[in-house]
Amino acid sequence: MANQIVILGIFVADTAFRADRLPRMGETLLGRGFALGPGGKGSNQAVATARAGGEVHFITRLGEDSFAGIARTVWEGAGVHAHVIADPESYTGAAFIFVDAASGNNAIIVSPGAAARISAQDAEANAALIGGARVFMTQLEQPVPAAHRALEIARAGGAVTILNPAPAASIPTAMLGLSDFVTPNESEAEGLTGVKVTDVDSATAAARRLIEMGAGAAIVTLGDKGALYCGKEKVLHMPPIKAGPVVETTGAGDAFNGGLATALARGLEIEAALQFATATAAISVTRPGAAASMPDLADIEALLAR
Repeated sequence: MANQIVILGIFVADTAFRADRLPRMGETLLGRGFALGPGGKGSNQAVATARAGGEVHFITRLGEDSFAGIARTVWEGAGVHAHVIADPESYTGAAFIFVDAASGNNAIIVSPGAAARISAQDAEANAALIGGARVFMTQLEQPVPAAHRALEIARAGGAVTILNPAPAASIPTAMLGLSDFVTPNESEAEGLTGVKVTDVDSATAAARRLIEMGAGAAIVTLGDKGALYCGKEKVLHMPPIKAGPVVETTGAGDAFNGGLATALARGLEIEAALQFATATAAISVTRPGAAASMPDLADIEALLAR
């Protein structure tokens, strides 16, 4: 098992509808499929990390309802150590996911429920866990002050810190200064920097801007173009790895970040860590669902050995 990884984030129950297109207002369409399963970026990343061989602890809030039961079941099955703040005054979050039947691409609406009440005080209540991590990772689905405080605690404890700035949101530049790695996709990189990302060169420009803004290093995920790493001393373009036909891209970013956290906790150098993360994401898109698509360590190692 990789050394301890701590993730702060949200769980939501994913309600995924597969159809030829989104309906217009007032219109009803017949879908091609439906699935109910576990989601939320933090939870997905925790599952990805655990299945990839990481020892992961996940901090979140849940209501006391049937969706919370889904969360606990999937974490137990994946080997995630859950640190749950029960919130009976709210509800466990849910997400609407539209999946394009032809391409597998998606559009998502998230209602975080209890997870929207994750606070800086929750981070402080888990300070010993966060401060003792080797790698700490968070996103922006829970309130920004909670993520900011957790990054401060993790940095003070000497953790490698990862900020996945998703979904795109306005954040204090001080949060970038607390992040050893910031991992946006193309649109999130543009939202943070104002640089429109369309290819490797523009991704490099956006990544360099993130470093100027305070990030230790930036990794811009580029979908079928791979990923672009930019540090203070070098730039690496990691080309995509093909694992099979694309079925669904919903969990790809979370798979990448979970793989990255696992690789960094194992002490891999950045190029090897990027390969591991890219392979994790490559396998995930060949499978339906989000948490359900996350590959095991044996699958990742087999793909890398090809």
